[in-house]
Amino acid sequence: MKKECILYKKLNSSTVQCTCCQNYCVLKKNEIGKCGVRQNINGKLFINVFWKAVSYNIDPIEKKPLYHFLPNTEIFSFWTVWCNFSCLFCQNWEISQTIKNTLLEENELGKDLKPEYIADICMQNFIKSIAYTYNEPTIFFEYAFETMKLAKSRWIKNIFVSNWFQSKEFWEIAKDYIDAINIDLKSFSDKFYSKICGWNLNWVLKNIEFIAKNTNIWLEITTLIIPGENDSKEELEKIAKFIASINKNIPWHISAFYPCYKMLKKQPTSWKKLIEAYEIWKVAWLNFIYIWNLDLPWYSDTYCPKCEEKLIKRIWYNVEIFYKKPWICHKCNEKLAGIWK
Repeated sequence: MKKECILYKKLNSSTVQCTCCQNYCVLKKNEIGKCGVRQNINGKLFINVFWKAVSYNIDPIEKKPLYHFLPNTEIFSFWTVWCNFSCLFCQNWEISQTIKNTLLEENELGKDLKPEYIADICMQNFIKSIAYTYNEPTIFFEYAFETMKLAKSRWIKNIFVSNWFQSKEFWEIAKDYIDAINIDLKSFSDKFYSKICGWNLNWVLKNIEFIAKNTNIWLEITTLIIPGENDSKEELEKIAKFIASINKNIPWHISAFYPCYKMLKKQPTSWKKLIEAYEIWKVAWLNFIYIWNLDLPWYSDTYCPKCEEKLIKRIWYNVEIFYKKPWICHKCNEKLAGIWK
């Protein structure tokens, strides 16, 4: 289903500018944006994937990953095709990259998944939140926004898992409907972003800073560590110090790379490198750091930042919460940052 976009402006009778993300694509008649889903049709901008989801799933919230937001609960995840980045290592490349900028028939874009159906599933199964995830949710904003508004009216939380390349126009509309975000901070090098992701680092950093300092949205950050690309001690320290400079309570998830898409010749990230990266929290004095997608005992558990008492244990997505109130250390009464209930 096509629907006229909210986030765009007309430049003349036949040309429009999309204002959804920092690409700010200027599109002539019939042109498609860099995201692959927003198209100029007769001087108006349309989203081609409205109500069209590739698939959906019910996940543990820890899979997003979110460790300090409603832990040990389920989340409804859904996604569409394509992306506004072109990461060479994309783990979801089948849906985000392979057919970008190709005009597809409507039945090739996914199956109908209406916001009412999503909200009903959540209500019927006592699912507390919805994740807009797997591809970049910014690009299907109008679909997400309609879903977010309905979810909010039913006390269901909205979660974005995102590269966070949004525009200021996006924020003006969306900020009151998003409850939590996990942002991929892919590197601390502009060269990495331009060479491997196709865009630039600066706007991502600015957007992270804006969220942390100007909103009440819960924020967690993830970095995929790619051997030889963004795994130097110097770069990882820069990421940790940047996060700490904003807020030491922002959880930082570091995850292992596996050969994928156009980086098939790269070696997977070693567990030794992940542990080395984990230890960097001591340099910046981050309160919470986690190794996310490798089963290493202790490194995905939550500890009190004051007395180091273990409060939550995780083995993959199996979560053991030791105390009734995990946000308060039973030993020293330190209050942990997060949205716990």
